[in-house]
Amino acid sequence: MAELQDGEFVEMKGSGARPYVLKNVGGVYSCSCPAWRNQSVTIERRTCKHLRKLRGDDAEDARIGSDTPTPDRTAAEGAEGDEPEKAGPPLLLAERWDNAQDLTGWWMSEKLDGVRAYWDGQSLISRLGNRFHAPEWFLEGLPETPIDGELWIGRKAFQRTVGIVRRQDKNELWKEVRYVAFDAPGLDAPFEERLASIREHVERHRPPYLSAHEHAVCEGLDQLRAELARVESLGGEGLMLRQPGSRYEVGRSITLFKVKNFRDAEARVIEHLPGAGRHKGRLGALLVELTDGTRFSVGTGFSDAERGAPPPIGSAISFRYQELSEAGVPRFPSYVGVRVDVTVNPRLRPAPAAESPPGTPRRFEMVQGSSNKFWEVTRDGRSVRVRYGRIGAAEQSKTKEFATDDMASEHADKLIAEKVAKGYCERP
Repeated sequence: MAELQDGEFVEMKGSGARPYVLKNVGGVYSCSCPAWRNQSVTIERRTCKHLRKLRGDDAEDARIGSDTPTPDRTAAEGAEGDEPEKAGPPLLLAERWDNAQDLTGWWMSEKLDGVRAYWDGQSLISRLGNRFHAPEWFLEGLPETPIDGELWIGRKAFQRTVGIVRRQDKNELWKEVRYVAFDAPGLDAPFEERLASIREHVERHRPPYLSAHEHAVCEGLDQLRAELARVESLGGEGLMLRQPGSRYEVGRSITLFKVKNFRDAEARVIEHLPGAGRHKGRLGALLVELTDGTRFSVGTGFSDAERGAPPPIGSAISFRYQELSEAGVPRFPSYVGVRVDVTVNPRLRPAPAAESPPGTPRRFEMVQGSSNKFWEVTRDGRSVRVRYGRIGAAEQSKTKEFATDDMASEHADKLIAEKVAKGYCERP
């Protein structure tokens, strides 16, 4: 069995004239073969026969978690293959500063460009309620009470952080990550006492991978602007300002502001647009959609590796932009990375009318957040057959018979409408 170090690649002979390129970038393995590129799963969960030949079946199964049930999905699937919705942890979320409110005396800290993680006393949980598979040695010394913080490597390392924390094999790459805590939600006390409790725990127990985030009192607008400029010049994302004496609230609160020169947002990937010139043969831009249905392309901010293995269709990405146009389109959008802690559900569009002849299946997929499912319906005369399940896993099927063709058609249309309303998109 061979292992690639971070940044290494090898070539492997395939069925074509040109060899395939196998890479390891931040712990995420990829292959240039069509079988790897065309999978409808997130890139860190993809594998192929070439990677298995290089690393071995056991190593690949451990990396993608194919032989380990996902802990977040313990309930059985419903009658039509739907999984129960997971509730995220009770998090405090920031509002955007209006550039007018006086924040003198507020607690100021750097906005870490990492992955939000909630420690519930036993596990690290994402904003969407998914468990991070951190090694036991990484969790050593964490308290039995809740902590709110960020899994963070450093500035300009967001995508590498994502690649590491999304893996399920609890590998050694977690040694690059720190859990930076900035609040203690379980303590009903002012913010200063909650932050002090984290510092006290760190000083007393010395957990190897936990640290308390640094805060300083904002002395006024001039200092805030100077600190923002300093952080952004170093590659940081911005600042967070916390109201002194504030309690921990669930949901968006005006006791917490984020301060940035550039705006950021999330969108859902709709299509991969081909590149030209030096990007010919790989990604040129992403066609994305906002929650209000606005569509636009994001063509900058990608590394060569990301253009070769772009975010999958249906995934959520984060991007930065300067302002919105009069039509509500972000100006000068730049790609930041794939999001694992948010779900983007664009405005639903009705499914196109079925014009295919009887017996032709219509396939729908939901690939967003932790969902990676398909659903397919086939109407043939008075019979309606559905197939469903997780993409790439064992599927289930059901068939119903009706008294007339019209009744069967009406039932199929009803099922399609229900799936579209839940976020499924039809695939050609």
